[in-house]
Amino acid sequence: MSQAQILVVDDERDIRELVKEILEDEGYSVQAVPDGESARVAFKNLKPDLVLLDIWMPDIDGITLLKEWSAGGSPECPVVIMSGHGTLETAVEATRHGAFDFVQKPLSLAKLLATVSQALESKPKSGSTVTSESDKPTAAPLGNSPVMQTLRGNARKAATHTSPVLISGQPGSGREELARYIHQLSPSTGNMVMFDHNRVDDDARSYLFGDAGDDRVGRGLLEEAAGGCLFIPELQRLTKATLTLLDTLLESGRYFPTGGKQAKSIECRVICSAGENLERLVNDGKVPRGLYFRVNVLPLKVPSLLERPEDIPELIRYYSDWFPNQEGLAYRQFSVSVQNRLRNHGWPGNVRELRNLVRQLLVFGAEGEVSLKEVDEALGQDTSNMVTGHEVQFDLPLREARENFERDYLVYQLKKAGGSVGKLSESVGMERTHLYRKLRSLGIDPKSGLRRRSKN
Repeated sequence: MSQAQILVVDDERDIRELVKEILEDEGYSVQAVPDGESARVAFKNLKPDLVLLDIWMPDIDGITLLKEWSAGGSPECPVVIMSGHGTLETAVEATRHGAFDFVQKPLSLAKLLATVSQALESKPKSGSTVTSESDKPTAAPLGNSPVMQTLRGNARKAATHTSPVLISGQPGSGREELARYIHQLSPSTGNMVMFDHNRVDDDARSYLFGDAGDDRVGRGLLEEAAGGCLFIPELQRLTKATLTLLDTLLESGRYFPTGGKQAKSIECRVICSAGENLERLVNDGKVPRGLYFRVNVLPLKVPSLLERPEDIPELIRYYSDWFPNQEGLAYRQFSVSVQNRLRNHGWPGNVRELRNLVRQLLVFGAEGEVSLKEVDEALGQDTSNMVTGHEVQFDLPLREARENFERDYLVYQLKKAGGSVGKLSESVGMERTHLYRKLRSLGIDPKSGLRRRSKN
């Protein structure tokens, strides 16, 4: 049985004793204390492997203790916050200061034990050399919605393995952030190295494998990522030659530097991200089926912001606090009415769009509370019931209403894609031939991005 040292901090005696008893039955060594000052002393003397920390206590609150323990960049051990009050705001605050996770009261013992196990597995082994990137506090993907809680849990499980991970989702939804979260929780000691599509043309062999010469060896991405992770964003953007090269690499597990005769083994984990239309590209023969199955060992899907509107107030609070702290912008309050307006926005750019909007309102806005008028102007809309400039009409026949929505949606997406039908095809997940037919049927001119006028 594991003899990990766990410190339990809770002012409620029944909870404290119950958690202690259960953890001891699981083979852990547990010390339980009733208040913040006792926790401060125990943390210093015990040097625990994990802390289960309550928020509300009679002397020192849990967030204050977490800030103290994170003063050097991140806590010396994982800290799991326990609270039944102020769930969303508390979770955001705790995450910002390096908490591993947040569990709600009343406690689910199954959830608690799973979180304890995952937190202990995430703790770096003693004596390991951790890079500066890994020294940063682990920033969990934000959101307390059920889909985000499930995603974080699955990401923590994936972090304990070395199998390839495929992260799918819409642009701006946070696929890269999830990859970094997995890497930071993994036991690896190397860096996360990112594949840059702009640095290669058709042949990525030297870029990935490096160059071997008489007097030197040029380092490729695989060598730079040794002991860590190679992250390949937008897998579908790779050229056919590079996709084939990657397929062969993952199948054999080794490679030859350009001009070299000695094979090297892959010594890094591979994480890829892709749009939601990857399976269609595989079926169309544009992505090798074998490669798809090699990278899709541990699949994770990041939900769009439209799928989790309950997380929007939390994200707004986080970024409205983050930008003043990190960029020195003036703090502004987002009222409940403004948050409700933003909850009902479509967010085609997902979390990236929301983050940029908050920054814009802090930079260009006036002092004081953010107004609904500012938000509507920033979104390019004048009223709360507008979709791409046209009022939503609920008294139309379903077919006509659907066509109106599709027309407005595709015009918006075409403008966002800069008039490129190729980019539009990728963003909306439609094959080009079908997309051209759809645009023509809706009277949209791809060259101008505007509706053609009816000839009556």
